[in-house]
Amino acid sequence: MDAVKGELQERIKDKVDYSRELSDEELLDIIDEEIKSQSRACFLSMKEKQRFRKEIFNSIRRLDVLQELLEDPSITEIMINGASNIFIEREGRISRWEGSFDSRKKLEDIIQHIVAGANRMINEANPIVDARLEDGSRVNIVLPPIALEGPIVTIRKFPKETMTMEKLIGYQSVTEEAANFLKKLVMAGYNIFISGGTGSGKTTFLNALSNFIPEEERVITIEDSAELQIRNIPNLVRLEVRNANVEGSNAISIRDLIKSSLRMRPDRIVVGEVRDASSIDMLQALNTGHCGMSTGHSNSPADMLSRLETMVLLGADIPLLAVRKQIASAIDIIIHLARLRDKSRRVTEIVEVLDCTDGEIELNTLYRFEEEGEGPNGRVIGSLKRTGQPLIQRQKLMRAGLS
Repeated sequence: MDAVKGELQERIKDKVDYSRELSDEELLDIIDEEIKSQSRACFLSMKEKQRFRKEIFNSIRRLDVLQELLEDPSITEIMINGASNIFIEREGRISRWEGSFDSRKKLEDIIQHIVAGANRMINEANPIVDARLEDGSRVNIVLPPIALEGPIVTIRKFPKETMTMEKLIGYQSVTEEAANFLKKLVMAGYNIFISGGTGSGKTTFLNALSNFIPEEERVITIEDSAELQIRNIPNLVRLEVRNANVEGSNAISIRDLIKSSLRMRPDRIVVGEVRDASSIDMLQALNTGHCGMSTGHSNSPADMLSRLETMVLLGADIPLLAVRKQIASAIDIIIHLARLRDKSRRVTEIVEVLDCTDGEIELNTLYRFEEEGEGPNGRVIGSLKRTGQPLIQRQKLMRAGLS
């Protein structure tokens, strides 16, 4: 079967006229003609012919064996460890996929195709790159000699439909009461930080929260690779980082974009993720009257504050007390997400950030996830419950006319 397919691919490539742009329909017609005329292909069943047709088309025009995985809505993550080792995540569980690339050269060609489509560059001198596909899927690529077993590609897929808070309530990621509470905070312009571990759903939750931003606001998004899907804001400006060129110059960083955004008359600045010294610029922006939202990796809300301190200190020589006062003044609310043992993604804490007193930032926990048991299918039973602590900083709510 592989020999027949390989022979068909070579014959089709020889027939393609590369001097002009060939439409998908024309290419499919050439593939159909070759399958019909190929003597060894006449013994194939109709199902096998259709599979060959799709696979050959994907190898020439799309992303080869990756295309099938990208089109499968049940797959959320694709992990390629060299040409012959492909793993997928489906419903939170990782398994090995039976398919593979024909060769390492084919995988490298696909990598160059992905990177070129995102206006990025990757080679042995610059072996690590972050990019995105046309559908918004996030891609991380690492080439040899850094990757010892061959090219490594990790693709995080995002739902084709925009995630809404109603859907998250249906998935039991958050309660309706907490969602209504967060809606008021977003509308009132509270500065909100979403924390959590890898794969806990931070970007998805940020997308859902963004639906509560008033339509009349001017919103500026700043990201390493554009992933946010804010669609309810007409006055939306999307900015994306630019990597350095071959000479190592002309890079545009998150810090540059944050500084520039302040001159664009923003009502709200949304930073996809802070992971470096750009956090100092984000905090300064939030402390100059701008509303903002962002995400970051951490194990808890308190850990998120510690990470922010560390990132700020890496980029500026500022006393720790001054950094903590900046953080306490800039961030109003931290929403923490976690991935539980049943692979579900839940909001586990909603915390109010208070003042910096005696050198320590005070936290006021408003909601906390309480586990109540486990269902017959291993599903964790529990919900996000009020702690009884009231929201202390209500000035923004009052100014917005919200209770």
